[in-house]
Amino acid sequence: MTDRIERPWALMRHHAGWADVFHIENETADSITGFYPDRETVGPPVNYSVRAVLARFPTMEAARAAREGAVLEWRKHDEGVREAETTLREAEKAREEAWLGCLRDAANGG
Repeated sequence: MTDRIERPWALMRHHAGWADVFHIENETADSITGFYPDRETVGPPVNYSVRAVLARFPTMEAARAAREGAVLEWRKHDEGVREAETTLREAEKAREEAWLGCLRDAANGG
């Protein structure tokens, strides 16, 4: 490792569809240590596995721009996700009704 980290800004998964900008201060082959500059209180540095990093960038501005572009890409799929969720709910309801019908038929000697 060198003393200078070439791409010290990372995007870390916060929740589905959102990533937080993270500044890497130190890294090993297995872990990174740093802080979240956008959080109100910057506490002591936190440690993560290198697997927690979604992407790395040379500047904070580049990380933020990538995050915003990714959010726009995520939003392009919102309607498809809503349609799939509706289809899933309908399928789950049909499965439940079929199961109950089978139980009732069996109870009625069917």
